[in-house]
Amino acid sequence: MAAKYVEPAWSPPDSVRRDHPGPPGVITGGSPNNPVGARALVLDRSEIAIHGTTLAMRASIGTAASYGCIRMRDEDVIDPYDRVAVGAPVMIRE
Repeated sequence: MAAKYVEPAWSPPDSVRRDHPGPPGVITGGSPNNPVGARALVLDRSEIAIHGTTLAMRASIGTAASYGCIRMRDEDVIDPYDRVAVGAPVMIRE
């Protein structure tokens, strides 16, 4: 894992902007419109993270709705955030 953030700000990457041109350049951390939610565990791949999500987007958890990230409920992502150190290997399996 490359980095960890509490209520991070989010800048929509180009891939999201192409499909959804409406969001501002940066959505502040803690905002109810911020799709990253309460915590983010950033992997060593470009623009991929394990992160929480907003209440409005909870129905998308477990579906192929993201742009490569792994979405979790905010209350569920806090536990691994607290227990996994930056630099720890992360294996994602189907």
